[in-house]
Amino acid sequence: MLRRILTLFTSVWLITAAAFLARVAFVWDQQRKIPHQVLATVSFDQEAGNIAYALTQGHGYSDVFRKPTGPTAWLAPVYPSLLAGIFRAFGAFTYSSFLTAALVNCIFSAAVVIPLFFTAQRIGGVAVAPLSAWLWALYPNGVMMPFEWIWDTSLSALWAATILWATLEVSESAKVYGWIGYGVLSGFALLTNPALGILFPFLLLWAAIRNSKSWKRPALAVLAAVVCCAPWTIRNYTQFHRFIPLRSNLPFELWLGNNDIFDEHAVGGIQRITRFGEVRLYTQLGETAFMDEKRTLAWDFIRTHPTLEARLTERRITATWLGTESPWHDFRSTDSTLIRAILIFNAIATLGTILGVALLFLRRNPYAAPLALVPFLFPLIYYVTHTSLRYRHPMDPALLLLTTLTIAVTFRRRPAAM
Repeated sequence: MLRRILTLFTSVWLITAAAFLARVAFVWDQQRKIPHQVLATVSFDQEAGNIAYALTQGHGYSDVFRKPTGPTAWLAPVYPSLLAGIFRAFGAFTYSSFLTAALVNCIFSAAVVIPLFFTAQRIGGVAVAPLSAWLWALYPNGVMMPFEWIWDTSLSALWAATILWATLEVSESAKVYGWIGYGVLSGFALLTNPALGILFPFLLLWAAIRNSKSWKRPALAVLAAVVCCAPWTIRNYTQFHRFIPLRSNLPFELWLGNNDIFDEHAVGGIQRITRFGEVRLYTQLGETAFMDEKRTLAWDFIRTHPTLEARLTERRITATWLGTESPWHDFRSTDSTLIRAILIFNAIATLGTILGVALLFLRRNPYAAPLALVPFLFPLIYYVTHTSLRYRHPMDPALLLLTTLTIAVTFRRRPAAM
């Protein structure tokens, strides 16, 4: 009987179901506390929702601020297109659309259990796999995110976990179709969240070196990814007459984290950033000129404020890993048990990640490099722009896997593959 219970609770399908139920329960609890009209409107009052609305109105991929500003490449196309499908089925800015989008996010988030489980099994053995999966199933960030952000966040976490799993699989595969599928998977991930692109060349290179049988298969993977992204890139060039491979808004994000609002001695006083002001400027200049101006302003600020820039970067690194720029102060000052739990989990995951990477290399685990690449590479862009837990979320499955490896060694239950 004990063996049957153990088998049941280490089943990847049970853990996936538990993860889904935990997320749905959070959605159900929160939606009872917030007016449904607020959920129907505020949840979609952002770039993805605005573009989805434009698509449903027959305006094409445009109007990023829900004003007639024309075509946009502000976001990659996958998630706004998914929202547009939901709007067409359940109505734009309705409570039914919100619930559907939140439940779809719950599915994406719960599905992370599957690639995480099998990646953990390959890297750490049968003891690590279910523990990693259960940690993700009950992870506060993962439980909250499908409700808190009607965005590509949960889908991006699924792509990141699946790509890591697929990297380990193709590194030992001689099947051409497997490598092509890896490229297609990476292409769709890039069209969802271009930030994942920083991982693709390095993971592919590791898989190619480990496979070492032929460079033709990795080349086919690259070609497949390029073919997936090419139609969108061609569309962007046609609309904006410049090379925009995936999305255009990096200069704006860079400026948001690097501008005179941070400089107490700025000439003429600090100019506060307002949504109204930025939308008005975007409308006046158009997307291309708007981004060019933000790029110039951001780089001028970085170049002329080296000391301040170093402090800002330090703050962004802290916020990326611990959830806030002042974690200890915020932990003490908050009266929310949930926020304290999130801060504690982030601190544990950060420490577990550092120790987990060290353990993998000390024990010469053959999969140390690709797993270590995720926390090393993925957050780099946010160190120089601006950050939040939702931006970090795609690498959270890898962080929990590394934390699980640390726990396994701490309790002297050495994973089989380590």
